[in-house]
Amino acid sequence: MPASNIAPARGRGNDAPDALAVLHAVFGLSGFRGAQEQIIRHVVDGGNCMVLMPTGGGKSLCYQLPALLREGCGIVVSPLIALMRDQVAGLTEAGVKAAALNSTLSLEEANSVERRLLAGDLDLLYVAPERLLTPRCLSLLGRAKIALFAIDEAHCVSQWGHDFRPEYIGLSVLAERFPEVPRIALTATADELTRKEITARLGLADAPQFIASFDRPNIRYDIVDKQNAQTQLRAFIRERHAGDAGIVYCLSRAKVEDTAEALTKAGIPALPYHAGLDAAVRSRHQDRFLNEDGLVVVATIAFGMGIDKPDVRFVAHLDLPRSIEAYYQETGRAGRDGRPSTAWMAYGLSDIVQQRRMIEESAGAEAFKRVSIGKLDALVGLAETAGCRRGRLLGYFGETFAAGKCGNCDNCLSPPLVRDGKVIAQKLLSCVYRTGQRFGAMHLIDVLIGRLTERVRQFGHERLSVFGIGRELNEKQWRAVLRQLVAMGHLQADSEAFGALKLTESARAVLKGETGVMLREQTAGHDRPSRAKSRRGDLAPQPASRGTAVNANLLGVLRAWRSEVARKRGVPAYVVLHDSTIEGIAASRPGTPEQLRDIPGIGDRKLERYGRELIALVNSAE
Repeated sequence: MPASNIAPARGRGNDAPDALAVLHAVFGLSGFRGAQEQIIRHVVDGGNCMVLMPTGGGKSLCYQLPALLREGCGIVVSPLIALMRDQVAGLTEAGVKAAALNSTLSLEEANSVERRLLAGDLDLLYVAPERLLTPRCLSLLGRAKIALFAIDEAHCVSQWGHDFRPEYIGLSVLAERFPEVPRIALTATADELTRKEITARLGLADAPQFIASFDRPNIRYDIVDKQNAQTQLRAFIRERHAGDAGIVYCLSRAKVEDTAEALTKAGIPALPYHAGLDAAVRSRHQDRFLNEDGLVVVATIAFGMGIDKPDVRFVAHLDLPRSIEAYYQETGRAGRDGRPSTAWMAYGLSDIVQQRRMIEESAGAEAFKRVSIGKLDALVGLAETAGCRRGRLLGYFGETFAAGKCGNCDNCLSPPLVRDGKVIAQKLLSCVYRTGQRFGAMHLIDVLIGRLTERVRQFGHERLSVFGIGRELNEKQWRAVLRQLVAMGHLQADSEAFGALKLTESARAVLKGETGVMLREQTAGHDRPSRAKSRRGDLAPQPASRGTAVNANLLGVLRAWRSEVARKRGVPAYVVLHDSTIEGIAASRPGTPEQLRDIPGIGDRKLERYGRELIALVNSAE
């Protein structure tokens, strides 16, 4: 049923059955999740609000459905062309009248979209913030009937956030020029400071905030000691995610290129993505990742926001992100379909030193630097915790994890040993002090284990009382101690001497024995790849079916059919039908249109467009 056929529901915002009818008819879903229904009712009735919901949690429905139920067109402020394109393609497939205004359109195409808006022929229009703020676009909106404004990726408005975009600040004009039109700000991640700035800048101070759980139970969190990151990455992919789609994040363009090349040589299909590549190459690589199965993209943080691919099975970091918000946002691109996925990171002391140096050398104000360092310290604390990583992650966002242990992170699955490390810490801090607080990790470890290098001789450090006092630990163990003391705040990188570590005020109490130190020991299981199912794997949603198992032959036939349809229509395969829908069909083997309509993800328009073909494929595979 095309969206226009549902028009009579518009304007009756407090009529819940209308919302359910549209949800079922357009999106093929039988019910709401979490606070979706409450949010949708609120916006349909004309209310403003802010929505924090994890990636894959159903944020889009919170504005798409009200736009279909209210008079006029819903205007969605979106930061990336890729996001607009995928959203419009998916909505169009479902029978919704959707379009986008962005720089990829010709003048004639843009004029056509504007005419459709003024004629009331659009349900949803996606617009980039910089375009929306032009006098021409604001004038256009002033002449159109607007159902609502949805500000997606709303954390971009915050100067304290991890992805600040200056053009987002200008969106305060929406509250000033269109005070009667409801505004809904949406994001997957924002701490309290960021939330305050979002509400202040977008005029939502008095609006309710709907904050869903930040927990993504289907994601397993693994953080390993960085040794040879590329070798570790290859082993991780081969042992746990062979043939899966994934994203690998690196800090520099050069590292992106090297890593993509190394993976390709190892037989793992990988593509680089960074701002230094030609725009056509970036676009081609992104399209291949979205449309093909089993590809890995190696990227800087320029890649990811707005990527709607549901079957990304892993996100890997070869460098430390800037904050827990950035880590959460990036890892959240895995497992949007709710299936078991992995967030894997290789992390070392050099990452902390590098990130802190970047903060200190930035042009930001001192207040910004202090906030940035605090955010970095919180992420380091997550990396070094001996407890449940999920609990630590959720705690950062102010959410209490009642279970205590999640059973789906490396620390829960292979608990690290913790011991009294006061003496070990004192030896290291003494070494830092006696060598003049002018040296980096490698030199300090050489002195501690008594390694007589040329550099040790050069400075006469073999004559110090601390030379060789740490022979009970090897180099890898001392690196772990160094990282933990930095995480605890007893050591910090010296911004004036690259790579050097110096004592903090709290180190004095440790040296005097007034402060205890508990150190985590890494167990063998932390670096051992495993395909074993996590204890939370059964929490991942399973495809609805009346059968007992997926028909593998039929599943292959359906996937091949979907790929061909997607190729002909020029859209990603998941826009045609999601994996869960394909698997639901392969499991229940519907023989009639009514049975096919019961599969989640089959709305009226998709039943009309693909129903006969799908039933024929089911019958042919019997």
